[in-house]
Amino acid sequence: MHVEPGPEPQKPLRGWRVLVPRGGPWGDQVAALLRSQGATPVIAPLVNFAPTTDVADLEGALAELAAGAFDWITLTSATTVDVLYAYRAEIPAHTRVAAVGETTAAALTAVGYRVDLVPDEDDSAAGLAEQILAIEAEPTRVLALRSEVAKPVLTRMLVEAGHDVRSVVAYRTVGVPVTERIALDVASGRINAVLVTSGSVAEQVSEQFPDLPASTLIAAIGPRTARDARKLGLAVDVVAAETTISSLIDAIARQPSPASDAPAS
Repeated sequence: MHVEPGPEPQKPLRGWRVLVPRGGPWGDQVAALLRSQGATPVIAPLVNFAPTTDVADLEGALAELAAGAFDWITLTSATTVDVLYAYRAEIPAHTRVAAVGETTAAALTAVGYRVDLVPDEDDSAAGLAEQILAIEAEPTRVLALRSEVAKPVLTRMLVEAGHDVRSVVAYRTVGVPVTERIALDVASGRINAVLVTSGSVAEQVSEQFPDLPASTLIAAIGPRTARDARKLGLAVDVVAAETTISSLIDAIARQPSPASDAPAS
């Protein structure tokens, strides 16, 4: 019996060109999700990590991690995951992995690490610390990896509660200049939306695209990132209801489609 094919699934982001501000496995995963919704992703890494100035301290901590010295490892950014992956760090089965939010959790799973804990509501270092404290009544050993400029909020909260925390600087965040072609595409309005997934990404968007067209949608992954972006002068149009990439993409899909007469390439 001949069966007529059903209608093609609706793709709400057809016609959108969306700038994805990070590369690597995370960027590929986000690009695939955008394509599944009909969008054209443009991967243009705006931030990368540079080695910590104390490589020996980081390597020593990762060796202790592999040897089973820690009950927990905490990661407060997706870039920290890049560092783990670059060092091919081994996380023993008994060491629980805590990610500050869904972006960091997605970065972990994208490169094959598991995630044991993500804050229920407050996707911040303080929220992550509170979640761990709610679980752990007895002192534990924690490896807290952080960026050079991050305030040691999580470390302070856990130490004050009696936990043994090794706080290690994993990386320095550096901006990555986009290509001339990407800069022209953004300036001309050919990029319809820019994903802003962290304060450091917001800084680069502000610095590298000082003349963003009013028609370009700025989409922030959560309220904290939106606040950071607005402080830098970015006009945030969309804030994800949940701090996940899927929620951010859904929020964009609810916006009016880009004008059909957008500049051609």
